[in-house]
Amino acid sequence: MSARYFTTGNGSAVVETLTAEGIPMMRTVYHPDGPDLRMTHYCAARNQPRLKASRIDLSAGAIDFAFVDATNLSAPDAPHVTGLEVRFADDDHVTLTFVFEGAGKLSRERISLQRTRSKA
Repeated sequence: MSARYFTTGNGSAVVETLTAEGIPMMRTVYHPDGPDLRMTHYCAARNQPRLKASRIDLSAGAIDFAFVDATNLSAPDAPHVTGLEVRFADDDHVTLTFVFEGAGKLSRERISLQRTRSKA
């Protein structure tokens, strides 16, 4: 899995696109909402969970998001993201851990990303 990041909305939001084998699979938009940090995750499960940061500890390189609601959820127990843990190890490494729930089951998907620098 690879990721690409860019800003939109005159720099007010960060867009993350997660790609597998060259095919965009998921997209997340991170943005402020007053004093809060929020995100909408456009999931491969074809729903759009919305989460709010429940913990921001930049000194530890940690941001945790908790579920608020979701759009296009076919049923309350349909599989969907209910949490996200973002960990910045350093300027070149980030780990995303998605908390996923569905049909009464909880799972975690960890994605470790390492920056690649383009050759000039």
